[in-house]
Amino acid sequence: MSGKSFVDTNVLIYAHDADAGEKQRVAKAVLRELWSERAGVLSIQVLQEFYVSVTRKIPSPLSKDLARLVVTSYAIWCMETTPAEVATAFRIEDESQIGFWDALIVSSAAESGASRILSEDLNAGQRIAGVLIENPFADIR
Repeated sequence: MSGKSFVDTNVLIYAHDADAGEKQRVAKAVLRELWSERAGVLSIQVLQEFYVSVTRKIPSPLSKDLARLVVTSYAIWCMETTPAEVATAFRIEDESQIGFWDALIVSSAAESGASRILSEDLNAGQRIAGVLIENPFADIR
């Protein structure tokens, strides 16, 4: 990988979801590589969504203490979301015809200087606000 990569919530969730099968293996490998290259970035929105999802929504939820430890460990990747990113997200939402929360991810990724967003939820191959969307799980059937 080269350059910064913005990690969307689903990548973090799969890495910590014991029931995710092959997606867990892929997510863990992606995160390990980003750690070793010091190339990972995310937003507080991602950490909030991760915490709620892994403690309430996955089949085998994590304990709150474990989920909080994961959030704390990824906090060093976290960029600050400012009113300027929110305003940019409004523009991206309108121009790209995507939902606001996805637009805020894109806005945050662009502001962080990431060259790509790793996400299962956005359209892989699309470039929004100069950031390429990549789905690390695309080869999994």
